[in-house]
Amino acid sequence: MSPQLTLQTPLQLPPSEIPTYLDQLWSHDERGSKGANTFCLIIWQPAWIEQKLVKTGKISGPIVGNQRIDLIEAARKIVLEGDLPNCTSPFDFRVQSSIQSKDLIQNVEDLRGQHIDTSISNLQPRRLITIAPTIEKENSLETLVAAYCPLPEEGGGKTTCGDVVVLRGNKTAINDGLEIVETLVPDELPSWLWWNGRIDEAPEFLDTLALPNRRLIIDTALGEPKDCLNLLFQRIKSGQAVNDLNWLRLRGWRETLAMVFDPLQRRNALDNLEKIDIDIEGNQSVQGLFLAAWLADRLNWRLNSCISSEKEHIEVDFIRPDKKLVTVCLTSLPIGKPSINPGQIVGLRLIAKDKSKPKNDICVILASESGECMRLEAGGMARMELIEQVVPIQKSSLENDVARLLSSSRGNTSPLLASATPIAKEILNLVNQYI
Repeated sequence: MSPQLTLQTPLQLPPSEIPTYLDQLWSHDERGSKGANTFCLIIWQPAWIEQKLVKTGKISGPIVGNQRIDLIEAARKIVLEGDLPNCTSPFDFRVQSSIQSKDLIQNVEDLRGQHIDTSISNLQPRRLITIAPTIEKENSLETLVAAYCPLPEEGGGKTTCGDVVVLRGNKTAINDGLEIVETLVPDELPSWLWWNGRIDEAPEFLDTLALPNRRLIIDTALGEPKDCLNLLFQRIKSGQAVNDLNWLRLRGWRETLAMVFDPLQRRNALDNLEKIDIDIEGNQSVQGLFLAAWLADRLNWRLNSCISSEKEHIEVDFIRPDKKLVTVCLTSLPIGKPSINPGQIVGLRLIAKDKSKPKNDICVILASESGECMRLEAGGMARMELIEQVVPIQKSSLENDVARLLSSSRGNTSPLLASATPIAKEILNLVNQYI
């Protein structure tokens, strides 16, 4: 279903007048409604690449802030035409800097904050506050406000459900008007911050908006792995509720792996694992580190040492409870047409050997496609029981993933993510000592 627009053309008001306008908006509601009793969602939505592509005429407007097909294809074309590795994700920050143009098209329609995805509007948020920084160097702050409701086919259309507020301008202008945000967040409702950008791109804004009592949605696939894991670790340690889209996308791999070892005859093999290979797209390593950390946490392994560390390949050793070593290898593959999410896992191989009963040796291969299964089959495992499965990569939109978190989270960090994060951070810190 297509995203919907607000009920009315947003009204541009000075920041100081917005609270009064919203009070009047609800006081004139014929049914006396004060809006949905749900939540407030604050969205950092820079859409840098989309802005650049629209304002250079490479794709048509308006700017909406979602991952539409023409945007993805245009970004892939920039990767091919520019001096970028073919494994570069279409939403890598380097794509933006590779879009060359002397002049930008002026007066491009910008619908960020007004263009509400149906998966989110279906949850009937009470207030959506979108912070939309622009690429223009000279751009004063614009603050817009409007009412919205779900579409009739979603059970709405009879009454206003909530409102949207948009802050638009360059970073300096937004910084000057940022204090208005907290006055607009209803005290009686839970609030979320969806940081829809690189974690390391504007830390001063992230710190200002991500208050300790606010539930945070981030994507550790966007940004330098060290910065991503440091922020995730610090926020979890402080007790803040953190939801990571990169961890969410790992769910299929974790569930499939758990099902493979669920039969009783295979469970003992977990105690005999001695080699794990994880293949990822490109050089964004966080998802691969998460998987290794999750396994280490579930099986009570202790990180021992780094065997080797190169840009495309790292190896670390863990110590099992029986004092034997487990080697985990993380390999970056030069995928020609990578996922829109940097660092996606494409293959996993686990080798378990029972010294006392060699007939119980097994090799488990999980892959996102059959070709990756064939690549991982190499390596002298002909005498082992071979278990292969293809793990379908979920194709849900970014907004659908966010809606899943908004609808299912109870305001706490996933215990599994909380346990895996410090181990992933420890692995990366150890690896960086060898680079």
